[in-house]
Amino acid sequence: MNWTQWFIFLIILQVIHGLGTWKLYVKAGRKAWEAFVPVYNAVVLMKIISRPWWWVILMFLPIVNLIMIPAAWVETARAFGKDTKLDSLLCIVTLGFYLYYLNYIADVNYIENRKLKPKTSAGEWITSILFAIVAATIVHTYFFQPFVIPSSSLEKSLLVGDFLIVSKLHYGPRAPMTTVGAPMVHDTIPVIGKKSYLYNDNFEERKTSWINKLQLPYFRLPGFETIERNDIIVFNQPADTLLDMNKFTPDRNYYKPIDKKTNLVKRCVGVAGDTLEIRNGYVFINGVQNKLPPRSHLQFSYEVSLDKPHTTQGDQNRFFELLKKIDITDRNILIANDKYIISAATKEAIAQLKIQPNIKSIEPIKSAPGENGNIFPRTANYNWNVDNFGPIWIPKAGATVNLDIENIALYKRAIGEYEDHNIVTRGNQIFIDDQPATSYTFKQDYYWAMGDNRHNSIDSRYWGFVPYNHVFGKPVFIWMSIDGINDGMKNWSFRWDRIFTTVSGSGERTSYLIPFLALILGITFFNKWRQKKKAKT
Repeated sequence: MNWTQWFIFLIILQVIHGLGTWKLYVKAGRKAWEAFVPVYNAVVLMKIISRPWWWVILMFLPIVNLIMIPAAWVETARAFGKDTKLDSLLCIVTLGFYLYYLNYIADVNYIENRKLKPKTSAGEWITSILFAIVAATIVHTYFFQPFVIPSSSLEKSLLVGDFLIVSKLHYGPRAPMTTVGAPMVHDTIPVIGKKSYLYNDNFEERKTSWINKLQLPYFRLPGFETIERNDIIVFNQPADTLLDMNKFTPDRNYYKPIDKKTNLVKRCVGVAGDTLEIRNGYVFINGVQNKLPPRSHLQFSYEVSLDKPHTTQGDQNRFFELLKKIDITDRNILIANDKYIISAATKEAIAQLKIQPNIKSIEPIKSAPGENGNIFPRTANYNWNVDNFGPIWIPKAGATVNLDIENIALYKRAIGEYEDHNIVTRGNQIFIDDQPATSYTFKQDYYWAMGDNRHNSIDSRYWGFVPYNHVFGKPVFIWMSIDGINDGMKNWSFRWDRIFTTVSGSGERTSYLIPFLALILGITFFNKWRQKKKAKT
């Protein structure tokens, strides 16, 4: 639904609320009309049920309101003496229409100074858990979100097993678009393996399904920073069609809402308005080679030939240990006795490897210019590959691009899927929403995201632009780092030099773990001292 449709829907809900509670408002000493006024009726209701005014805000926050609105129903019933477990259950299973029974049929009286504390310890536990979920959901949705690095696409900058804190404040908190879903769960509910949200994911039915009408339009609050070139960003994969995130089974007929697409972390090497080109694996922006930040390290694949073949397992193991010692942590693929393929290595590591004994030659493995790599935009007009790509212009909000039958492949997905237009080609003509088009003005900014590990990253080279509405945060902090996280707990080892370090910055990493622990201890002892002093007083 668009904003107008949502406004009408909310007005209808307010009428339903007023019709079902106006007599209860009167019994509580209020006016009947107060039950019908949008927002104001919620403020008055909070006074009736003796709850704080800020509950009103929580009732309008997507996902959080799935807890707070039923809580308001239950509290309303309790305010009029209906405080049994059965009353609470009836409030929830009838979606609040139990209040109609109280309003028109039941003989109830308003309890003005009722006790708010739950009668049983179980009730107190449930209340505490629900509000802990609410608080955590707010922080998770609008402030900070935890994220674990699952792959090696940003190896050296971010390692597999790094636990990140992703700030949503930098680029502006993005409001949830999927309104019905489990709190703090992204795609699939753990253990039971079921989808965590309500949505019709059939590609053909996604725009007509009544369930999908409950989607909120895209909206985000202002941030204090814009996305800059070479920022590491976290975003929803634009071309995500995974039926199962764990099994990585794509299906083009499967569609996800934006905020439920797979989360990815990459480096933004091109911003809106840039003309990007990749030459021999290196990114050029507007004709100038892109210079990466100090903590980033490009990695490429290499073929290593030996003077003397490794004939035993011991020879191979010693070679692997050598690679690890010079910071090539990738497990290599043995092709023959005298050749290895290293799929990821920095130029510094290769320089160290070259001076080792028994190294005959080291050659980079790169695709030649003009060699079709079956990547974006996947048409015969563009023989691009991961090492030689472009030039390509990255769309910018408000900027207009001229369209023709050749370049339409570059922008068709952005115009059709990300900006919600019907775009088709008929012969040599392009039609947008059934109107002939020779140009298009973009509604939002787009970005180009890539991994530093150039040959081990599925990124914009494969699926194109990243729309701004898919970006949701910036990783700022590594609070935990575990080597071997995918190899079972017995193989885990903590990377102490990375724990409590910042993601960005220049120079060597500095761990803030000791200062953090000292701060926690200081606060703990101060609180104990203050409590003792208060007790003496």
